[in-house]
Amino acid sequence: MLAKIPKWNLMLGIILIAEIIIFGLINPRFLNITILLNSFNDFIGIAIIAFFVTFVVITGGIDISGGSIIGLTSVVIGILSQVIGINIWVSIILAILVGGLCGLLNGILIAYGRVQAMVITLGGMLLYSGVAIVLVGFSGVSTYEGISGFPQAFTNLAYGKLLGIPHSVLLFFIMFAIAFVLLYWTRYGRYIYLTGINQHAAEYAGIHTRKIIASTYVLSGLSAGVAGVMLTSYLGSARADFGAEYLMPILTVVVLGGTLITGGKGGVVGTALASIIVGFLQIGLQMGGVSTQYIGLATGLLLIISAAFLGISADFKSNIKRIVSPQKNSV
Repeated sequence: MLAKIPKWNLMLGIILIAEIIIFGLINPRFLNITILLNSFNDFIGIAIIAFFVTFVVITGGIDISGGSIIGLTSVVIGILSQVIGINIWVSIILAILVGGLCGLLNGILIAYGRVQAMVITLGGMLLYSGVAIVLVGFSGVSTYEGISGFPQAFTNLAYGKLLGIPHSVLLFFIMFAIAFVLLYWTRYGRYIYLTGINQHAAEYAGIHTRKIIASTYVLSGLSAGVAGVMLTSYLGSARADFGAEYLMPILTVVVLGGTLITGGKGGVVGTALASIIVGFLQIGLQMGGVSTQYIGLATGLLLIISAAFLGISADFKSNIKRIVSPQKNSV
């Protein structure tokens, strides 16, 4: 099941190296390690959510509500800490839990209600963004301005460094390590793969597939909550529209990382590499003088190409075998 993933990861590694070389030739400043490390702040939210959306997609599901949960989490932090006056660290924990509750709602409706994941998470995307806008309205703050005035300690979450390494880079590897351990070193991870390969067979083997499916959406919601915290710290204000443009990059990272949208195959190693590729792509295009309006075009093309390559390659190989096998039989 996992035998082919390292080959794809190797290809992603080659793409990443080629990307760094190409953008470095276009703009030598791109090769500055400090600039590359600091750029993690620009895509850390995408990577964090993508790690656990990978879990969802492996089970055969999909979660497109992550961006809206970011906005809701951001608003909750702002209201709890700046409007109500709750301690900022307590507000952060409560906001992340709100993200987990959003994921739990998605998971219960999908796993136990047997409703299509696309329908539920699309509805969730609209619901959570709507709730965030309503909450901002109750706070008496303009939707466009957002809630500001956060303490310096909160801002340091995004801009601080530990031993010279930006917090965003450390968080990237911490969340990756958590996802890696859960997916590859635990029984839970094996159950995720088995559920995605054949849910009925997994149930027959005694696996509570509904709990497994629901839990992946909870993890996705929690990760979106963490991403909302980091984005709010990075931008210095809480707004309902944070994360609104994250949908396509998240899906691009998951698919480019080698996770099949049909479920049963994928991994967070590829997702980690793909998130860096997409993040560096955006930074490289900006430093190369490409207008920001075309960056989304590049990300969309990357999504289509990766999805087509991963999806078509298996069918192409099977068709080749059908063509070749009659010739072998005739000989």
